[in-house]
Amino acid sequence: MVAVAGPLEQFKITPYAEMEVAGVDASFTNSSLWMVIVVTSLTVFLVGGMRKSALVPGRWQAMVEMAYEFVANMVKENVGREGKQYFPFIFTLFMFVLGGNLAGMLPYSFTITSHIIVTLALALVVFAGVTLLGFMKHGAGFLKLFVPSGVPVPLYLLIVPVEVLSYFTRPISLSVRLFANMMAGHIMLKVFAGFVVSLGAAGILGAGAAVLPFAFNIFLVGLELLVAFLQAYVFAILSCIYLHDALHPAH
Repeated sequence: MVAVAGPLEQFKITPYAEMEVAGVDASFTNSSLWMVIVVTSLTVFLVGGMRKSALVPGRWQAMVEMAYEFVANMVKENVGREGKQYFPFIFTLFMFVLGGNLAGMLPYSFTITSHIIVTLALALVVFAGVTLLGFMKHGAGFLKLFVPSGVPVPLYLLIVPVEVLSYFTRPISLSVRLFANMMAGHIMLKVFAGFVVSLGAAGILGAGAAVLPFAFNIFLVGLELLVAFLQAYVFAILSCIYLHDALHPAH
């Protein structure tokens, strides 16, 4: 029987260079390495694609421009003209999440977005940023976000607490949605890959039976590539919606 690693082994954090800063573990891990790989790859992709920009773009330049226009339209439609100055942040956020999702599809890689600590850190940056922006632009007027217009005053005691609770759960829902989808998908891939290996080692009959989970795994790979893009899109578009609420708190 061939030994197959468990489906959760792929999420294990492995330190490559252990270090401690002020009593805090700051080791360089496989997660850190793949963050560096993702950021470096995206930098090469974006800078390299526009290094020799032409009126008639080549394939590389066209892909970069497509990514730029896609996020620019997302910001324009969901935030408005005022959101143009925040485009660099949303674009960086979208590309990092997308890069992390896609990098996790490579053999022997590490999916950084499958860890709640990573997705929660990103979500908290968005949450803290839009909250700070809301108070900076509107002061106490930002609190209008929690008081929907047209609601009878007696219902405020019910509506306001619900709105406040909903607001403070935003980083949780934003982070859990991304990490849960990426983790679940990769577990499924690992489980069916394990079926293929185990059945293939069981002889001719087993090898024949392994065709079905192998075919299903190919389908899952295609589905995971789609999910990788969709989850990056959802993370970015929700960030745009939260940004819109900060700029326009009145319902």
